[in-house]
Amino acid sequence: MPNPSHAPAIAHSHSQPESCPTADDSLPDSLPQPSQQQARRLPQVEQLLQQPFLAGFIEALSRPLVTQAVRDVLSELRQSEAFRQHGVAPEHIEALVTKRCQLLLRQRQTRVINATGTLVHTNLGRSPLSRELWDEVRDLNTGYNNLELDLATGKRGGRKGLIAPLLGCLTQAEDSLVVNNNAASLFLLLQEVAKGREVIVSRGEQIQIGGGFRIPDILALSGAKLVEVGTTNITTAKDYLDAITDQTALVLMVHKSNFAIRGFTESPDIGEVARALPEHVVLAVDQGSGLTTEEFAPDETSVRQYIKAGADLVCYSGDKLLGGPQSGIISGRSDLIKRLEKHPMMRTFRPSRIVYSLLERLLIHKLNKSPVGEGIAQRTLSNPAAMQARADQLMAALPGCFVPVPAQLVVGGGTLPDEFYPAPALECTDPRPAQQLLDALRELPVPVIATVRQQKVLLNMATLLPTEMELLIAQLNELLLPAPINATEES
Repeated sequence: MPNPSHAPAIAHSHSQPESCPTADDSLPDSLPQPSQQQARRLPQVEQLLQQPFLAGFIEALSRPLVTQAVRDVLSELRQSEAFRQHGVAPEHIEALVTKRCQLLLRQRQTRVINATGTLVHTNLGRSPLSRELWDEVRDLNTGYNNLELDLATGKRGGRKGLIAPLLGCLTQAEDSLVVNNNAASLFLLLQEVAKGREVIVSRGEQIQIGGGFRIPDILALSGAKLVEVGTTNITTAKDYLDAITDQTALVLMVHKSNFAIRGFTESPDIGEVARALPEHVVLAVDQGSGLTTEEFAPDETSVRQYIKAGADLVCYSGDKLLGGPQSGIISGRSDLIKRLEKHPMMRTFRPSRIVYSLLERLLIHKLNKSPVGEGIAQRTLSNPAAMQARADQLMAALPGCFVPVPAQLVVGGGTLPDEFYPAPALECTDPRPAQQLLDALRELPVPVIATVRQQKVLLNMATLLPTEMELLIAQLNELLLPAPINATEES
């Protein structure tokens, strides 16, 4: 589909006529004086839809959505006192409709350039997939495939394909299943294993994840009964053991993936808890990040380490640190996984063939130690020279527009909360106020998402992708104003 931002009809907001209101403006009290005939009537909706300035919007947004935008503008004009007194010029109607359609266009999912320094950015689509991985599964998803067909027998089969044995090789788990996301994996686990029974959770691990979802709320919705043990900063193995009754179904240990507690703290080794638990109590871990092996982040506990230490079930994300599509994975004891697969909610949480195909291919590459199997965090942190090369490329292409400054990158997405890695950044010397420049970057044909530090706009090199550099340079060349010569010399 042609990029509507390249069509003359869809200009950027900074190039709109002065009479065009902003998103929050109401109609002005006075309108440009039209001719006497124009003042007596508004154009028909269909007449406006035939105008060339709407062609690009119709292609990008759909004809019904643009039609509604036109109707809304005309309705507001009819109710305007200024229109009733003076009418309205055609060019002003065009400006109002254009602005309304631009606001709709900004709500459409669109490609953006991430210059924030947060690799797994939850507002920007989380963990980007590698192009090579995407290309590998294209034919699987644009035609038919054997998603639920056993090719050996010709009968209905399961959806997992090779995912369970591949995850077994990676994590040493007996079996695994895949759901929509990690919150779904935790909910399914609680529903099957602990509904109507007690779940023991440390007070220091009753976390809140993005969107306001809290561990105690998820427990309540699943039908499990929360039993709190320990304190915010200290929980011991004895705390867990002392809380166990004949109604206890589960001990849930939640990885502190989106915050860190320092100072006077203590938490038990999972192996110690696993060895001490009665046979009827399941030990589950919400690992969250999807770190499957300890090679990438040695200070972080991996899924494999949790399984090896005695966890019965481990929940984690399929994207984030693992590097696949957004999904949730549960790995662990085969008997428990089979129970989860038969739960009625499993069909509700079942992912699409796109997720299965991407995850399967990713795991094959990961086990073969191919670069295609690396997630965005691993790819970035293993090649700091590439970050600096991007900074050098931008400064050479746009002289006078940047000052190099040290910065940090974070993995993000609720992972590695206490880890900050050095990363080069470029401070924009453009004399415009920081917020104005930040807004202008977001209004580019491919929006650039940056940050502000000490009233200066910062482009962090860690999160720029190699395939974006040419486009980024072209866009910034049109937007940025170089610093005055004396300011450049002083810096």
